[in-house]
This record gives sequence, structure tokens and C-alpha cells, in this order.
Amino acid sequence: MASRLQIQEDESVSLLVTHSNIKSFSADVRFSLQMTVESVKEKLWRKCGTSVNSMCLELYDDTGAKISVLDDNLRQLGFYSPQDGYSSLPDLDPSSVTSGGWLEDTSLVEKYSISEEAYDKLGGTYRKFKEKLASQNPSILESKISDHYMEDLCAYIKVGDRCEVEPGEKRGVIKFVGRAESLAPGFWVGVQYDEPLGKHDGLVKGTRYFDCPPLQGAMVRPNKVKVCIEL
Repeated sequence: MASRLQIQEDESVSLLVTHSNIKSFSADVRFSLQMTVESVKEKLWRKCGTSVNSMCLELYDDTGAKISVLDDNLRQLGFYSPQDGYSSLPDLDPSSVTSGGWLEDTSLVEKYSISEEAYDKLGGTYRKFKEKLASQNPSILESKISDHYMEDLCAYIKVGDRCEVEPGEKRGVIKFVGRAESLAPGFWVGVQYDEPLGKHDGLVKGTRYFDCPPLQGAMVRPNKVKVCIEL
């Protein structure tokens, strides 16, 4: 008996593919009507990363109305009579790499951080290299920065002031103003950020300059600090 649908070898359809988790994903993809639904999914897997078993393909017409669900992996695409239009790609796996939105919003990605104490214990770091270099030839790393470097900029900066730190316009409270023996010569400003945007809790290279919650502390040069005037 003749097939219910005769498909020519060169017949194909162009579908605008979107993704349920990756909102910015949109691609015009041409498919042969003779491809099986499973083959269609394999082709899309290479484009968006969703596994074949997690895909649920749906066809929509040009008005946005759902036409059908491609739920039989063994059927040819042509069985569903698709037209040039839309095909959505829901991802059914809750543990999918595409879930949660972090592929588009990097603020959701956990950033790697390391404490000063842990970094000091590591070998092969640039800090260890500088220390070794200085021990072999102390004069090579002698600083030409004056002990009074940027002292004049601290005239209007005092502990307790609200401030904004560049780059990034990070807001916080000034917790320290002065020279820092464990850092380069000159004057420094210790800041407790309102959010965990810092590097420490006020302890820098074994010296405590102030106290604050972990990862909210930073030591910056005065020229990076702008005191906020509260009206």
C-alpha cells in the first residue's frame, strides 16, 4: 500500500528554532523532510547543547499557534507536515546544563576566590617568584615610590565615610586610611564593600588593618576612592 505521504528527496523546510531555557537562542535551520525526528534532535543538540533525550519538539505556525508535538523519534519530519515557521525546543531535564539561566547571565555563576592565607601556602605563584627574586637580589625590587605617595589625596578621606570605588562604582564604608606595611609604600584606603565584592576581611598578608565580613574588604589607592556626600 502506498505511503500516506510521498516526500521528494530534495524537499526541505526552514524552521526558526527557539529554546525554553536559553532565551537568546534563535536560529534558522533547514531540515530535510526525510529526516527522522531523532535525527532532527541530534542536529539541534550540536547547536544548543540540550541532549536528545531531554528535547521535546513542538511545531508552531506563523501566528504562534501550536500545531503538533514531535513525539515519535522514528517518524520522518515530513509526517508532521511542517511549514516554514517556528519550532520550539523545551528542555525537560531539571539538571540540564541549560537550566537556571546561567549560560546567559554570568552574575549567576559562582566565581572562584581564594583567601590570602591559602594563596600564601601555594607554590609556584607569582608572589613566591617575587619573594625568591628579592631574597637573591634585594636591590632588584627596591621601590621608587615615596612613603608619602598620595598622602595629599587622603586629606578629605576619613574612617566612617561612605564611598564609591572605581572601577565598577562599588559602594562601601571607609575603614582604614594610612600606610600599609604589608603593601607598597604610600597611602592606602581600606574599604568594606556593601556586597561581597572584595578579597578579604581586612587581613592582608598577615596584617589586620580593619575588620569586616569575608570577601567584603579591599585595600585601594586613594585616587580610586570617591567620598559620598550625604545630604
